[in-house]
Order: sequence, then C-alpha cells, then structure tokens
Amino acid sequence: MDGIARKLVALDLDGTTVNHYGVLSPGVAEAVTAVIDAGHHLTIATGRSIVATMPIVAKLGVSQGYCVCSNGAVTIRLDPSQDRGYVVTDTVTFDPEPALTLLRQAIPEALVAVEDLGVGFKVSSLFPDGELGGEQVVVAWDEIIGRPATRVTLRNPEADPEEFMRLVEAAGLHGVSYAVGWTAWLDINPEGVTKGSALELVRRTLHVEPGDTVAVGDQRNDIEMLRWAARGVAMGNAPDEVKAAADEVTADVDEDGLVPVLRSLL
Repeated sequence: MDGIARKLVALDLDGTTVNHYGVLSPGVAEAVTAVIDAGHHLTIATGRSIVATMPIVAKLGVSQGYCVCSNGAVTIRLDPSQDRGYVVTDTVTFDPEPALTLLRQAIPEALVAVEDLGVGFKVSSLFPDGELGGEQVVVAWDEIIGRPATRVTLRNPEADPEEFMRLVEAAGLHGVSYAVGWTAWLDINPEGVTKGSALELVRRTLHVEPGDTVAVGDQRNDIEMLRWAARGVAMGNAPDEVKAAADEVTADVDEDGLVPVLRSLL
C-alpha cells in the first residue's frame, strides 16, 4: 500500500452507512469501494442479524472480510464459495430467562424477539413490517426463554423512547450487555459482548496494530466500538453521549457524513 498501513475500518450500518430508511447513497458506495481497493480491511459492525446484514453487504459489493452482527454476539467471514456467502466464525450466547423475566414484569406490553441464527427470529408477537430481518415465527413464552440466545430484542412501537429507557433502567438488568436504540427498542447481549469486543478478535485475526483501527457509528450500541478504535468517529446524527465517546464528529448520514471519513484513508 505504498507505505500506508492497512487499517481495520469498522462501519455501523443503519444511520451511518445507510440512512434510517435503509437507503445506500452512491457516494457512500463509491467511497467504500475505494477503501477496499486501497487494501484496507473493511468490516461491518452492526446490531442487525446475519440475514438483515447480508442484503446491505450485497449492495455495497463487499465479498470478502468480516462482519460483526447482533452487536458483537455473532461474527461471520464472507466467503462467496458458500451457499449463503459466509461462514460463522464466532458466536456468544447467554441464558435470556433472568433478563426477560424482569423486563416482562416492567414492560409487559413489549414485543420480544429471540434471534434464530441465520434464519430470523422467534417472537412473542409479530413486529412491525421491516423492523426485523428474516423469518418471524410466533412461539410460546417458554420457547422464547427456553434456550441460549445470541441476542434478544424488546420493542414497544407505542412507547415514548425516553419513558421506555427509564423502564428498562429501572428493571435492574444484570449479567447482560444492553443498548437502547433511537426508538423504544432494546437489544440484549451476553455480558461483556459488544461490537468493540468482537472487533478486537477480528483485529487480532487480521494482525492489524491497535493504532490502525477506525470505527464510525451513530448510536448507543456503537459507544464501546468508538472507544475501542484508535480513531472513533461519530455521525452528526448521533446522540450527544455517542459524540462524547468519539474522537471526532462528521456530518449527518443524510449528508453522506461517512464519505469524508473514508476518503481521508486513501
């Protein structure tokens, strides 16, 4: 790379690489391609499941490298020779029953989804169209809590996000990692598992120096990733607490704020 170190470039998807409607702009797509062509290790780091991540990966034209999915609980290596286009390289699970029992008492009306790896979700009730990738199968509560999970999602479409956050925090969750989204949405993962923890394993696998890491994100589930990276960049549309965790702030996703960050690596 003409003396330029190969960097590990970790990109969040929603609100960072694509807008909140899932639209990828031509400018972002071109910048992603340029970073890959320059020899950097582009890595997707998202809260999305595998099945919701792969369509965006296809739009980006990315066929090699790693994707950290489910907020760090699942890591895949892209492999075009496989039927699904990837190989699962790491999963971390936890027992969802204690956390869900507390949350069911605190927010009984919330919808609950447990990830069914590579397929979709088992749900307490159907989520609104477009909010979960893959197949949704409504199952009994005992099946929701009855087996180890990589990720659990709670959603209350009718709730105020701030009130939802207050109820989640008052529930007293312990033994898990969790992040509240920009709507009344909660992702729960195994304790200590974040995008940052999964990216550290990818970094070591790729033999990238810690100082050659870049991460860009926009939400609370990106905070650990931004702190992990030598250069953490928050999007202009990020909440203040996310911006505070970053080294710098770029423009809004609707202004293609990711583009100048990627172009600076060329």
